[in-house]
Amino acid sequence: MGLLYNTFLGVLFSTAGIIASVITLDRFTSFFHNPSPAIIGAVVSTFNGGCFFGAMGAAWTNDKWGRKRTIQFGAIWALSGCAMQAGAPNLACLLAGRIFAGVAIGILSMTVPLYNTEIAPPKVRGFMVGLNQQMIGIGFIVANWVGYGCSFLTGNVSWRLPLGFQIVPAGLLLIGVQFLPYSPRWLLEMNRDDEAREVVYKLHGIDTPEAKTAADKEFTEMRDQIKADALVRSRNISHLWATPAMLRRTLVAVGVQVFGQFTGINAINYYGPQIYEALGFTSSQSLLVQGIYGAVGPVANLFFIAFILDWIGRKKPLIVGAGSFVVLYSILAALVASFPPGEAQNLSAQKAAIATIFLMSIMFSLSFGPVSWVLASEVFPTRTRSIGTSVATCANWLFNVLISETSPIGMANVGWKFYLLFVFLNAVDLILIVIFFPETKGKSLEEMGVVFGDEVDAKQVLGESNSDHHDAAARV
Repeated sequence: MGLLYNTFLGVLFSTAGIIASVITLDRFTSFFHNPSPAIIGAVVSTFNGGCFFGAMGAAWTNDKWGRKRTIQFGAIWALSGCAMQAGAPNLACLLAGRIFAGVAIGILSMTVPLYNTEIAPPKVRGFMVGLNQQMIGIGFIVANWVGYGCSFLTGNVSWRLPLGFQIVPAGLLLIGVQFLPYSPRWLLEMNRDDEAREVVYKLHGIDTPEAKTAADKEFTEMRDQIKADALVRSRNISHLWATPAMLRRTLVAVGVQVFGQFTGINAINYYGPQIYEALGFTSSQSLLVQGIYGAVGPVANLFFIAFILDWIGRKKPLIVGAGSFVVLYSILAALVASFPPGEAQNLSAQKAAIATIFLMSIMFSLSFGPVSWVLASEVFPTRTRSIGTSVATCANWLFNVLISETSPIGMANVGWKFYLLFVFLNAVDLILIVIFFPETKGKSLEEMGVVFGDEVDAKQVLGESNSDHHDAAARV
C-alpha cells in the first residue's frame, strides 16, 4: 500500500521545466526581441530563484499545515505561474510567471521527498524517495518532446502551448494529493496519535497477524522517538549546527544538494539545445537530440532505484558519480578545444561529444540524481526535519540559480574552458564525500541518531519525563 501511495505521488509530481526547448524557438526569441544570453539566463534563473524562496517558506507550512496541505499549496502556485507564462504579453509578465512557478517547485521539491521519506519503510526508502527524481526525469522527457513537436507549429502558439501544458500535471497534483494520507510522523507531532496509527496500518496493509505486529512495532518506535524529540523541538535555524552531530547532519544534507548542482547537469538540461548548436547541429536537430537525451536518464534512474540504491547504499554511488564527472568533463573539454565549433567540423568529434553528454545524464541518474533527495531528507531528526530539509533544498536552488545564470555567459565567452570548472568542482566533491559522508542505508529515521552520534536517547528522555511527572504528582 505504501508503494502505491509513493508511486501515485511521484507520478503527479512530474512537472518539469520545459524552458530548455522554448528558449530556442524562433517565434519565442522574435516575440521577446531577440534576448541576449544574459536575458535568457534571467528567464531560466528567475524560476530557480523562486524555487529558493519556495523551499524556504515550505519549512513553516510543513510544520503548521503538514506535508499533504503544503503539496496542495504548491500546486496552486504552480497553476498561477504556468498560466502567467503561457499568456505573457511581455517579458516582465513572463519573468513573474517564472518566479511564481519557481516558488511552487521550491515548495514541492522540499516537501515531496520529505513526505515520501516519512511514509516509506526503511528497506525500500531509497526506491520510494528516488521516484521523485524518476518522475522529474519523465517530466523532462515530456517537456523535451512537447517542445520538439511545437517547434513545427507556426505563430506564438509554438511557445505558448508548451508553457501552458504545464498546467495539466499541476492540476492533477492539486486534486490527486487529496486522496493520499497525512504523514504519520506529522500526525504524531500534532498529538493525533490514533490517526497516525491508522495511517501506519494502511501503509503496512495489515492483512496478517505478522503484518499487524510489524506495524505496531514501527508505530511504537516512531511514537517514542517523536515524543522525545518534541521535548526539545526546534524551529530555530541555529539549532542545525548547535551540536557536532547536528552540524554534521546539516553539512551532509546541504553538501549532497550542492554537489548535485556541481555536476553541471542542469547546464545541459537548461541549455542543451544551445550546446548542440555550438557543436554544429541545426536548431531542429538540437531539439531532437535534447529529446533523446532526456529519455536516457530516467531509464538509468529507474534501474538504479529499483535494484541498486537500497542494496549498495548512498555513499558509494556518490563517489562513483563524482569521479565519473571529473573524467567526462575532461573529455568534453578536450573535444571542444580540439575541434572548435564553426572552425573545425568533425563528425566523429560531434558524435563523441554527444556520447559524453549522454553518459553524464546516465551517471547523474546513477548517483546524485536520486541520492541527493534521499540523503538530504532522511538524515535529520523529527525536531529539525522540516527546517533542515528546507535549508538543504534552498542550497540546491541557490546554486542552481548560480549555474543557470552563468552557464550561457560562460559557454559564450570562454568556450571549452568553462567545462574545466566542473572538473575541479567534482574533484573536490569526491574528496569530501570519501572523508565526511556516512552510510545511511537500511536505517529507520529514528535510528539516524546512532549514525550521527546524537546524545539524546528517546527512551531515556521519555523515562525522565515520566519520572518528573510522577514526582510532581507525588508532591501534590
